[in-house]
Amino acid sequence: MNKILIVSVSLLGVMAFSQTKQLTMQDAVLGIRAESKTYQWLPDSDKFYEKVKTSYGNALLAYDAATMKTDTLLRSTDFAAGNNVPHLVWVNSEKAYYQDNKELFWFSPKDKKSVKWLRLPENLEAIEHDPKSGQLAYVVDNNLYLIDSKGKTKQLTTDGKYGILNGKAVHREEFGIYKGIFFSPKGSLIAFYRMDETMVEDYPVVDWSTTPAVNKNIKYPFAGRTSHEVTLGVYNPKTETSIFLETGNPQNQYLTSVTWNPDEKSIYVGILNRDQNHLKLNQYDAQSGKFIKTLFEEKHDKYVEPQNELYFLPNGKEFVWWSQRDGFMHLYRYDLNGKLINQITKGNWLVNEILGEKKGKKQLLITSTKDGAMEKHLYLVNWENGKMERIDSDPGYHFFTPNSAGTYVLDNWSNETTPRKIDVLSTDKKTKKNLFTAANPLAEYQMPKVENVTLKADDGTDLYGKLIYPTDFDASKKYPVIVYLYNGPHAQMNLNRFPASGNLWYDYMAQNGYVVWVMDGRGSSNRGLEFEQAIFRNLGEVEMADQMKGVEFLKSKSFVDGDRMGIHGWSYGGFMTTSFMLRQPDVFKAGVAGGPVLDWSMYEVMYGERYMDTPETNPEGYANSLLMDKTQNLKGKLLLIHGTDDPVVVWQHSVNFLRNAVSNGVQVDYFVYPGYEHNVRGKDRVHLMQKITDYFDLWLKE
Repeated sequence: MNKILIVSVSLLGVMAFSQTKQLTMQDAVLGIRAESKTYQWLPDSDKFYEKVKTSYGNALLAYDAATMKTDTLLRSTDFAAGNNVPHLVWVNSEKAYYQDNKELFWFSPKDKKSVKWLRLPENLEAIEHDPKSGQLAYVVDNNLYLIDSKGKTKQLTTDGKYGILNGKAVHREEFGIYKGIFFSPKGSLIAFYRMDETMVEDYPVVDWSTTPAVNKNIKYPFAGRTSHEVTLGVYNPKTETSIFLETGNPQNQYLTSVTWNPDEKSIYVGILNRDQNHLKLNQYDAQSGKFIKTLFEEKHDKYVEPQNELYFLPNGKEFVWWSQRDGFMHLYRYDLNGKLINQITKGNWLVNEILGEKKGKKQLLITSTKDGAMEKHLYLVNWENGKMERIDSDPGYHFFTPNSAGTYVLDNWSNETTPRKIDVLSTDKKTKKNLFTAANPLAEYQMPKVENVTLKADDGTDLYGKLIYPTDFDASKKYPVIVYLYNGPHAQMNLNRFPASGNLWYDYMAQNGYVVWVMDGRGSSNRGLEFEQAIFRNLGEVEMADQMKGVEFLKSKSFVDGDRMGIHGWSYGGFMTTSFMLRQPDVFKAGVAGGPVLDWSMYEVMYGERYMDTPETNPEGYANSLLMDKTQNLKGKLLLIHGTDDPVVVWQHSVNFLRNAVSNGVQVDYFVYPGYEHNVRGKDRVHLMQKITDYFDLWLKE
């Protein structure tokens, strides 16, 4: 047995006599949340504001960050609606805009006047504002439109249809892509993605809510098969013409990290090959679309994964590039010729965000995991010498919003024992004032003990987990166990946040007599490239080995009933759950797999080929991870759950699995959620979690 290091023990409140209230399923799923408040900075100032209720409606109450003196910024009577202050999007200190139903209005805080800007079109599929130039671009029916600064509507593309998309996020929103419209810094030009999917196979998604049912095809690029082709257009409002960047072949490459040069003369695009192991940062002329130069290249024997745009420094002649080239996501400073000036951050930790810069100080405001992988904190880092200084002081997981000058931040944070606090901090660390402290919403509830545990993987890597004890715990008893897991890329289950368990459903299960265990094994996020890439080409292997360390730990506890263990996960966690039930069939008595990937050759190109290569180049890896042909191994009870309209893990995964189970004479339980996509949200999630709970009660409770 490996040495077990107990990191900390956290109690949600002191177990007092009054704390006897039990969570309901609705409490656990729809939420008991810590109360919060919303504060927003005024542009170009040290003032922030909140919306408050008054006898005449509501108002915006402004605070001076240095003195905390208050004044009323705006009243609801300053707006046409009369009883509400709308959400304001500030262009500068003298100009903002807001939305009222389908209409946008310009607003002048000085004279309290609203002027109608435009009416939003119906059936919007994507939208991007450029308040500096007073323009708005949007997509309807896969075509891109522009409302210019004079209010005139122009149709920028005409070829949009099923299979051809303009102005939308592409590559299934991998590589940090979240939009498809890019206004230049001054709004003089508009870059936009065009994605041609006509060559990609159709996949049926059936709407069962009508009679007869109606099929709606989607384009789904399966791993190893034909993918889509993406180009980047640039529209010039003055000439009313578009050009496309000459990004070259092969056409199934990925276009990422789209960033305008501050001078608007050129655009930078990260060109990633389909194998995802070779990235070129290229510069293109914005007027002609011609290739100018490759600034630098990045290669890796497994994969390169760009996730961010370039961040230009104030001089406009240098930029910051994000890279995992040294094993962790760090920041690098380059000049416009692609010459590396210096690595800004370095260490066995990673940068989460660039929030801005401290005016006149050559310092970036960043968040990182420097002080622990389960926490997020704020730092100032000098982009010339790399000197770093932490700004906040409280342990936990923090969300920061800086003012324009980077001299103050609003800090919204929690940890295992702090439901929520919102502070205002000066980045010189001379000022810290608490604005709001939430009451513990679980104070009246009988909450379980949560123990943070560190285990060791086979290679000595630390693995972080949480052990949630049953309430009214009796060490002489034997308890059933639920292992909840995801253990895939871009996700981390264990953070130092409220509630301590990480999910009130875990607490609900603990209140109902279960031990609950959650651990992030290799492959999951926030621990560096080696930790994530351990699963490359062999999904389900290392992850299962790591999770077995958790199983061994659980079985070492005298109060754990090793014969009554259950496992549950969704999506990648559904794949892991099913893998355990079929590939380690003697470990868990019952499993519930939601939206599970059961055949990686039936998953999409970008994600699937990054972690598995193609079925042609990695047949052994695909065969080992395939679960369709292993149903005969099932010994325990397995419930599969799937949304009928799932466009991510298509329904055919679980249908094919059932076909194989029937052929092998294996009994599998199955439940579908009609009309739902990859997960079940809203009020029906209560039904989902009750279904899962009932299944474990049926097979794990004595």
